[in-house]
Amino acid sequence: MSAIKVVVTDYIEPDLEWEREELAKLGDVDFQAYQMKFAPVAELLAKIHDADVIVVNMAPMTAEVIAGLKRCRLIIRHGIGYDNVDVAAATAKGITVANIPDYCPDEVAEQAIALIMGVWRGLGIGRRILEESSRRGQWDFSTLPPIHRLEGKTIGIVGFGRIGSRVYNRLAGFGVDILVTDPYLTQERRDMLGEKLVPLDELLRRSDVVTLHALLNKETHHMIGREQFKMMKKSAFLVNTARAGLVDTQALIEALEQGEIAGAGIDVYDKEPPPPDFPLFRMDNVVLSPHLGWCSVEAGWDIRVKIVEDIKRFRNGERPRFVVNPEVFGEEAKC
Repeated sequence: MSAIKVVVTDYIEPDLEWEREELAKLGDVDFQAYQMKFAPVAELLAKIHDADVIVVNMAPMTAEVIAGLKRCRLIIRHGIGYDNVDVAAATAKGITVANIPDYCPDEVAEQAIALIMGVWRGLGIGRRILEESSRRGQWDFSTLPPIHRLEGKTIGIVGFGRIGSRVYNRLAGFGVDILVTDPYLTQERRDMLGEKLVPLDELLRRSDVVTLHALLNKETHHMIGREQFKMMKKSAFLVNTARAGLVDTQALIEALEQGEIAGAGIDVYDKEPPPPDFPLFRMDNVVLSPHLGWCSVEAGWDIRVKIVEDIKRFRNGERPRFVVNPEVFGEEAKC
């Protein structure tokens, strides 16, 4: 039997020596790793065209790239979201697309709650006041906007999957009311939520904080835009630790500048990292973090182990743990 060729297009780990050693134990896996996140299509295809398995972090797996693949039967997305993979093109070519949705749900939930608390307690504004007071040599809270007790307020959770449900459970001890919107829930989960499950428009109108935990796809792209910001309370905050594309960033900037919402907590960006002149950098009612929702030592190792497990499963003729496009097996897609 010829060796299975596995190619990593790009990665965020310091190195992939552990993966190389683990797969070398199998004796029939040719493992190659590159940093081609920004490589032109021709350069990317030169390295991956004859791969059986492709592991991709952020390199775009477009329809053009997928069309140039000769042997590929599995694309593994290093992460939860897979919006940089043209799933329809892969499906049409009989290529299975897998992701790793279970490696960092606790970390993202913690990041979301950190940002919720950060914007609610005015940490960005507080830092400015601290620095200004330090220069004056005395406290000056004259520019501090009203800060309210979180208990009794309403938090809206958009998306109730692995991460959204963890945010829900962790907020239980804060004494807040919680609303949820998610059109893809099973009847059992809908029954469990009861009156807490509401349409998006109602959630936006009633919530004091809206936190996003939906997948990015054609249906959810820019699901929060100018119209939605106008529905929100002027005292409300938006938190996004999911995908930047869920929010129309220009509409968010305008909503903040015009006082349509009180502030935002953001961990994900249309361009990463955002450019130095990114307008949100100059707003002290915005708490920003550098796409750290995934980050912990434990999660970093979890995803490496789970990706190697999926490669081994492929070698043994088994399906990956999580399949994005079960249509390749003649099954219906599951939301």
